[in-house]
Amino acid sequence: MECKFGVDTFIWAEDFSEKDLWIIPKAKELGFETLDIAIAHPETFPTGKVKKEAEKAGIEIVTTTTLNEKTNLISPDPKIREKGVQILKLLVDINYELGSPILGGVNYAGWGCLTGKPRTDDEWKWSVDSMREAAAYAKANGDLTIAVEAINRFETHFLNIADDAVQYCKDVGTGNMGVHLDCFHMIREELSFRGAVETCGKKYLGYIHVCESNRGIPGTGLVPWKEFFTAVRDVGYTGPMVIESFDPSFEELNRLCAIWRKFAESGEQLAIQGLKNLKAIAAEI
Repeated sequence: MECKFGVDTFIWAEDFSEKDLWIIPKAKELGFETLDIAIAHPETFPTGKVKKEAEKAGIEIVTTTTLNEKTNLISPDPKIREKGVQILKLLVDINYELGSPILGGVNYAGWGCLTGKPRTDDEWKWSVDSMREAAAYAKANGDLTIAVEAINRFETHFLNIADDAVQYCKDVGTGNMGVHLDCFHMIREELSFRGAVETCGKKYLGYIHVCESNRGIPGTGLVPWKEFFTAVRDVGYTGPMVIESFDPSFEELNRLCAIWRKFAESGEQLAIQGLKNLKAIAAEI
């Protein structure tokens, strides 16, 4: 099976900024075809310099983001929801300038903004309506896919499974929405890896993070990689499959993701060994 493997900037940097431009050629040097740049602060993101470095390195760029309590699309406060829409539009502009085909992540609600109750109809409508405005803006300006990441119950109460994420894309209805699957979250929430992939199908499978069950080195845990890769091949997904994890020295991200121990000597070593493992598994399919 031919796969286009990538790596996330979280492997090296908690908050990507101009000082982290060296990561772009490093990812290429390590054998990755795609670099997922996690954009925490789009207002200060060095878009022009990133574009220049990516072109020089010859690596594809995609992006992910997470909204927060100030940009939460499921907030009952319309001013907060509007701020979220404006941030998404800014991210759309950044992606188009970079030539990125994908904006993934928790871009539909504030990451970690749990209410202590199940998702409500109002929250669904607020998020769908807000996303529709941002997605229509994206569609009017190019062919960017906005991929919504279904994540585990401890990080959101809004989208946990592929089935709900597909319905969300359908309800937004702009035709440029997709589902972002992440194996770390899938193993906690889905009944079947193949089933989740097939639920998305070619039409809605927009992006993939290939993360291990414990966020450690891919290929060393409980994720059924052969089942997953076979299903991805069968539905015709040809986009990037990106390793995401976090360096043990991070502070805020490790608190939010509950990373309390080392899985490798460094994030870079995790990525190197993970790429080797995943390539070997894919070669058998």
